[in-house]
Amino acid sequence: MTETVDTVVIGAGVVGLAVARALATAGREVVVIEKNDQIGEETSSRNSEVVHAGIYYPTSSLKARLCVRGKTMLYAYCAEKGVTVARCGKLIVAVDATQLERLRSLARQGQANGVLDLEWLDADACARIEPEVEAAAALLSPSTGILDVHGFMLALRADIENAGGLVVTNAGFERGSIDGDGIRLVVASGPSHSELKAVRVVNAGGLHAVRVARRLQGDAAVGIPEIHYAKGHYFAYRGGNPFTHLIYPLPVAGGLGIHATLDLSGGLRFGPDVEWVDSIDYRVDATRAAEFYESIRRYWPGVVRERLEPSYAGIRPKIAGPAEPARDFAITRAATGKGTALVHLFGIESPGLTASLAIAEHVAALLRDE
Repeated sequence: MTETVDTVVIGAGVVGLAVARALATAGREVVVIEKNDQIGEETSSRNSEVVHAGIYYPTSSLKARLCVRGKTMLYAYCAEKGVTVARCGKLIVAVDATQLERLRSLARQGQANGVLDLEWLDADACARIEPEVEAAAALLSPSTGILDVHGFMLALRADIENAGGLVVTNAGFERGSIDGDGIRLVVASGPSHSELKAVRVVNAGGLHAVRVARRLQGDAAVGIPEIHYAKGHYFAYRGGNPFTHLIYPLPVAGGLGIHATLDLSGGLRFGPDVEWVDSIDYRVDATRAAEFYESIRRYWPGVVRERLEPSYAGIRPKIAGPAEPARDFAITRAATGKGTALVHLFGIESPGLTASLAIAEHVAALLRDE
């Protein structure tokens, strides 16, 4: 028997939950299907938990616009729902004079994106607020913060369910088809299968979004990108935390550099690095501690290598490979014919967490334009 619903969201990571919340609270009948046992088990729970300001991204890109908008929305939402968040701020550091122009360029980019609270610190000013950091200059971003991602996702789920929506775990998308009267989805729950028919489908599959799209539209469908996996390791630091801000080096190819991140309990960890991989594997390579140490000591000479301990790893779903320029979020509405709508979210990596509520707003607008 086929169950008919208005809207199905595939994927219960933070972005899928945010989209489902926006649609459910607008009055749509929404079902979220998630293949894992719990919500947010993949990219959403394996990141730095940072609320980004919106500094790095090309002006007018989705990443820039949705990050800046999403940051404001996220802080307001967390305050409303009692989700723990801390505006600890961050320093982006130039470790020597050769990096100063790149840091100035970042400051200009942030201002162009609407991040208007950035403050330039010379070496002395930087040392006054972070004495352990060695830098020729730093860019202070006061609106950068950290949050309880799990608490945020629980709040989103509660909103969905309070609005009459449903979040179903252990329900993995297997295959689908786009017919004249709806979009049919075959969903697997253990050995059993069921079928849903929806008017609207949002593919928020994260690491699996490209596979979902191909199983819905076929491998030859126009607009489906290639997926690339960028693994990032994190190391915890045992034995004290000297920082009150997040400390970031200048960005590197594929990421923002191995940065110092605080957690809400005051602990210190470092990461992520960038390792291009062909498959999803969350094991932490302890030998990478040497690379971490060399990177960290450039801005924190006092780091003790023996205190770096393997912590966890995450994987970012990129739609540009290691030799290619970084790409923007790809949020597209596929051609499905009259009466149905299919929206894909590809390449939702950083700053996807910060931008999640604004991404949801954007997707809801796409679905209204029918």
